[in-house]
Amino acid sequence: FNPIAKGREHKMPNRKKKPRLVGPAAGSAVATSLLPQRRSRRLAGKPNGTIALANAVAENILAYLPPEEIMRSRRVCKRWKDAAKKTIVPITTYGFNVNSVRNYNLMVAMSTAMPNLTQLSLGHVDYRTIYDNGEDPDMQRASHTFHSLTPAVAFQDTMSRFRMLRFLELHNAPLNGRYPCLFEFSLLESLEIDDCKYLKWDLEMLRGMPLLKKLCVSGNGEGMTGNINSLRALKNTLEMVDISMIPICSNVVGNFMCLADFPRLENLSLFSSAVTGDIRDIGEQDFPVLNFLHLPKTVVGGDDSKFRRISEISEYVNTVDIIRRQRDGSIFNDYTWHLTDDSPDRYSMDFLDVLRHPAPPFTIEFVQAGLRVGWYWRNDESLADCCELNWLDPEPDRDSVDYERYTEDLKILEFGIYFFKGYHQPPTEREYRLLCEDRSRLRRIVEP
Repeated sequence: FNPIAKGREHKMPNRKKKPRLVGPAAGSAVATSLLPQRRSRRLAGKPNGTIALANAVAENILAYLPPEEIMRSRRVCKRWKDAAKKTIVPITTYGFNVNSVRNYNLMVAMSTAMPNLTQLSLGHVDYRTIYDNGEDPDMQRASHTFHSLTPAVAFQDTMSRFRMLRFLELHNAPLNGRYPCLFEFSLLESLEIDDCKYLKWDLEMLRGMPLLKKLCVSGNGEGMTGNINSLRALKNTLEMVDISMIPICSNVVGNFMCLADFPRLENLSLFSSAVTGDIRDIGEQDFPVLNFLHLPKTVVGGDDSKFRRISEISEYVNTVDIIRRQRDGSIFNDYTWHLTDDSPDRYSMDFLDVLRHPAPPFTIEFVQAGLRVGWYWRNDESLADCCELNWLDPEPDRDSVDYERYTEDLKILEFGIYFFKGYHQPPTEREYRLLCEDRSRLRRIVEP
């Protein structure tokens, strides 16, 4: 027993313990190079392939959801939040409709969280809220709403962030003045403005939408201005132009023929404008793909046009027939023409004649039975007192698919041919008086 060694425990060597390696000092460059390297999520400042693929998958998944669901999904995680910001929100049947204060606030959030929205509809928020006034507002409207209504904040800044918009609809939106931000969407394909009475804009502003295909305006009143020649900036893209509003917009002017060489224009309705021209100017090569044309009465031969003499009508009917044969057969459907009030072919009626007999037929209407197009004279008061039909097309074959529909439509049209039966144009004043006398004589016999 060794007292000096008392308290010491003799330690046996651990055979399982690995011997320490003698090498470079810890922390040296050589030692660092020998350590296993951690896989980086980013290579050269960019996400690696796996992460980038996961982000792309998330963006594609979110693209199948409506805008409101995307906004909810972005709260799942940071990756989904980033994906929502990059997602191209698809075009749906209804899109996102701003028709309440809640949806307006949601739109403001979307402008930064989901700026790639492609379809948006701005409507009436509520009876107490308006969008902030634009440039040159209607002062009477602005003063009326200053104390009673609350402006929706940051409207113009919010709209300017949606750079990917393809479809924009303004329906009864509480706008007042000019809003350049609404006409600066370079990818926009469809613009619809309906019942925005205090919105001010000019056709020249459409230059900021070089891809525009569809333009529909109704109920904008005098707030819309410009010359339709400005639409030539959209010559290669426009497929539809529809300006139909009440009241008629007298500030939209120009000659409709300036659109004649548009290669994609299929539908042209300028009925509520003050454009001018003459349908006889339409050549065979003009409006190559047009299938619907609705022109105002300020165009000679347009809908609701007036002519001074009955003899002038035949030339314009022949023009209509030539144009429709070169294109779609129903291009002039439902047009009406009239004799002017000071026409020498018009004649006045006695007060008692007005009450007892149909008025003279001084209005022309184009009609269609099946696919067969024609026209007739009728009076202004009733569709039930017409002259004989003047057909522009031959009668369809009895074995054709359209024949049954033709016969049904023909019965309806012929129902109104009674008093002026046998006349293909308005009777002279003497002939009309004789018709009235014959009818009075027949009534006395039937009703003694």
